[in-house]
Amino acid sequence: MDWGMQNRLSQLVRPDGRCFFLPIDHGYFQGPTHCLEKPGATIEPILKYCDALFVTRGILRSCVAASAGKPIILRVSGGTSMVGKDLTNEDITTSIEEIIRLNAQAVGISVFVGSEHENKTLLNLARLVNECEDYGIPVMAVTAVGKELEKRDARYLALSCRIAAELGARVVKTYWCEEGFEKVVTGCPVPVVIAGGPKCTTEAEVFAFVHDGLQKGAIGINLGRNVWQSPHPVAMAAALEAIVHKKANVEDAQQLFNDLKKKR
Repeated sequence: MDWGMQNRLSQLVRPDGRCFFLPIDHGYFQGPTHCLEKPGATIEPILKYCDALFVTRGILRSCVAASAGKPIILRVSGGTSMVGKDLTNEDITTSIEEIIRLNAQAVGISVFVGSEHENKTLLNLARLVNECEDYGIPVMAVTAVGKELEKRDARYLALSCRIAAELGARVVKTYWCEEGFEKVVTGCPVPVVIAGGPKCTTEAEVFAFVHDGLQKGAIGINLGRNVWQSPHPVAMAAALEAIVHKKANVEDAQQLFNDLKKKR
């Protein structure tokens, strides 16, 4: 691995080998998502707990201060919306020149294995890897499932993660699954980070799947809605950071969450 690639990855993953990525890219297909109507105001109190922001170029330019001091993972796929016919029909939206101009430490792109547009999104990933490797920029593949959330089982996720790694992704973002998640991780030769998916009913559910996923080999999390849609986003972010970086268990995280919630 060349120095530039190593340097960028070292900015995303802490020396303990773990990471907490905060995605605020949801508007690229959802529009003004609940609690993300004003992204800059939403992330300001929780930014210190995360290791990197996953964001589109438009929101980066307009809502994130250049002095924020957090590494950027740039969302570079899109072209569909919630009201369109098919969320899986994405393409690459951002040039390599723009990625470099914005000083992104990594880029992220969705792949939709098993969808009508599987071939297109996988070739998008391959093309992006080809371009980014020349400049030492890591690519994170997002194993997305669109509206078909029932696809989130170990067999499907393992297939998607392995294909993404085979095509050159340096990191893979995927969903946690209750059964067989360790097989998803062990079958993927590059680091795996856990996606949040739809907002959970309680914070305890979030703490439980994050802790379980880390114990089964994931290096970190990429959670958005379960953080900034919480009634107590600061407490939520702090508790998740404790699980990721301070070896807190579910009970520890819940106690920290409760203590911080009372202070606000």
